[in-house]
Amino acid sequence: MSKSPDTNPNDTKLIEAGFDPAAAPADAIAKLRDLRGSPGVTEVAIARALGTIADPAAAAMLAELETGASGAMRREVRRALYKLKQHGIDAPHSAIPSTATSIQDTAPEKTEKTAMLSPIDGEGARIVWIVKPRVQGGVIRMWALISEREGLVGAQNTHLTRRELKSERDELERRAQVKLVDADWRVADFIACEAWRNTPESRRGQVGNFLALRSELITSPPPTELVHPVYAELATETAGEPSVELLKEPELLEWRLPDDLLKRYVDEINEAGESVIVLSPMHKQERVNAVIDRATAELLRGDTGKRIQRRLEDIAYYLARVGRREQAGWAAGAASRLRDGIDVTKVLFFQAFIRTELGTVAAAEQQKAEEEPRLIMTPAEAMRAREARTRRR
Repeated sequence: MSKSPDTNPNDTKLIEAGFDPAAAPADAIAKLRDLRGSPGVTEVAIARALGTIADPAAAAMLAELETGASGAMRREVRRALYKLKQHGIDAPHSAIPSTATSIQDTAPEKTEKTAMLSPIDGEGARIVWIVKPRVQGGVIRMWALISEREGLVGAQNTHLTRRELKSERDELERRAQVKLVDADWRVADFIACEAWRNTPESRRGQVGNFLALRSELITSPPPTELVHPVYAELATETAGEPSVELLKEPELLEWRLPDDLLKRYVDEINEAGESVIVLSPMHKQERVNAVIDRATAELLRGDTGKRIQRRLEDIAYYLARVGRREQAGWAAGAASRLRDGIDVTKVLFFQAFIRTELGTVAAAEQQKAEEEPRLIMTPAEAMRAREARTRRR
């Protein structure tokens, strides 16, 4: 942490206040603890300095700083913990809240129920099972089909033996070529209740009385908020930048935002390429980049941004349970940036995500245009068409 021209001014003030980056770890950490609350010394600078000290005590102090932290401070703590993890130093386990404390719950319902989740397909559809043992033997299973766009598509309760439950799970995995993962029933319950709230009133009658079905398994009120467990489970991984390699994963490869959200940006990009004003390739690219930046900023905020955040959270949850922890960390990291309201135009993952979405719509429009018959032909095209008709005759 030398005083180079690129040093953050807050880091410089930290050094001026007496912090020595070259001191022994114990002395450096003790000094940073003493400097907390000192005039001109920020908590963010202290967290950044702790990330340079390869010592378990630094991780422990970072865990203290993370308590109650939010926004830039939380991101800096996670970034520092990530740096320490690269040196083989993990955050203290006691500092990471457990899944049980991350989800609102009532004590009597903590352990008796289980749940299973399918991955989310390209159209945003998935299956949710919530299972509760029956006093008479066997289980009662709520089966719910959920769509990101349509809400709750269908739900039903079925009484099964445990052997029948396993058989149906195996058959579903075989037919759909996907794996159902075991999940916390409270996460599954929130997903189902969230889908019910997002179901248009005109369609609710077609999916049955969901709340009555739910009451057969769960007595607590339907949850309206969820502190998603991925942020606790993947606390260290979320500090790193989400990699664009995540877009190559099957769970994101076929993810498509609705065309009506993307079309106006695609039209603007096409207009930039067809402008009557003669533009150099560089100027055309600048105009295209400006459209993409605006699309990224606008599409990843508000209700659409919240839906994308929720999908990334659930993708991370699924990936962690099929053993793909690195990819799960990327997805959780991307979700955390949306949650914290950072400038998404500066995140390469989101830039690549929106470019991919816009490019897919543009390619589909071009293919459609090429397949449509042309009503106006050039003389050369007319001659070739006439010759082709003659040969056919």
